[in-house]
Amino acid sequence: MEKTALHERHRLLNAKMTDFHGWDMPLYYTSILEEHKAVRQALGLFDISHMGQVLVTGPDAAATLNHLMVSDLSQVGEGRACYTLMLNQAGGILDDLIMYRLGGEHFLIIVNCANRTSDVEWLQAHRQGQTTITDISRGRAILAVQGPLACRVLEHVLDARVTSLGRFGIAPIRTMGPDACIARTGYTGGDGFELFLPDHHAQRVWDLVLSEAKPLGAQPVGLGARDTLRVEAGLRLYGTDMDTHTTPQEVGLDWTVAINKPGFIGKDVLVQQKQDGVSRTFIGFELSQGPVPRQGLELQAAGRKAGVVTSGTFSPILNKPLGMGYVEPPLAKPGTELTLSVRSQRHTATVVKLPFWKGETKQPALTTPTPATERLP
Repeated sequence: MEKTALHERHRLLNAKMTDFHGWDMPLYYTSILEEHKAVRQALGLFDISHMGQVLVTGPDAAATLNHLMVSDLSQVGEGRACYTLMLNQAGGILDDLIMYRLGGEHFLIIVNCANRTSDVEWLQAHRQGQTTITDISRGRAILAVQGPLACRVLEHVLDARVTSLGRFGIAPIRTMGPDACIARTGYTGGDGFELFLPDHHAQRVWDLVLSEAKPLGAQPVGLGARDTLRVEAGLRLYGTDMDTHTTPQEVGLDWTVAINKPGFIGKDVLVQQKQDGVSRTFIGFELSQGPVPRQGLELQAAGRKAGVVTSGTFSPILNKPLGMGYVEPPLAKPGTELTLSVRSQRHTATVVKLPFWKGETKQPALTTPTPATERLP
């Protein structure tokens, strides 16, 4: 089984470990509930080094990626990122990913760990001209520092002005060498940062963040709370909420699609679907009380099956069960009532606009701000 560079630290923290797509990863350290609340109220530190890191470089890198991704790369400036999708010829989603433009023709792509091999093969098979595709995952780690105290703590630990880094921005951490970067994206719905680091730097930063932030209520966080947090934030999970048989329109991610840009893989299908409409629509729903909605459960309307649950959790912040899934388009309007049957019990589920949780209050920095002209060290 694969292990990250922080594996021994997880063991020393008595983490409950689990097999996640061939990786031995922490499910939780104390409890999913405690870790979830820590991220919402203070800070959570995640090891997400299982995710793939791929460099795409060369004079034709942008052309290659524009042909493969639904987003328009001409709108992504240097030091910026975008959330995007990679489709097959039928318009189905091969993966959802974050693409960072490190330089003019220098891109870092973060892919889901289960799709790492297939994504790299797809990129290689469709590269154009002078484009180099390099899987740089080995020997590198990704730390996610998420929550309202993230900026305060990282400014102190890195001794750098991270407040100047905008949402979906990325910048080098110069004191840690040419391969170290910090980004402000996140997968919890709140403020947060990702640090892309060589393994030895990741181990040191992990220790520093925990020692600095634990007195403030911070905790290491496992995959369990990562999942409950992303559901609360209305964020889709590849392989659960979408797959190769799902189009961007169906899953509510059509906002990522630059439908008017020159041809990209899957475009013709999306254009046709935009004209014809979809047969199912992705929704969020909540229950005032009752069980956690589980993947595969039927959503019913007027006594018949009208959809299916793909994700669900109990929100400790909103104090109610939440779910996401697909229904027939006429039933997707917020306020629509559906029925969820669990163990012969019927429960009312109300369609709501995503995200469920709307965000947090920003916190002041711990350090005296440095001039805005100064870059990260």
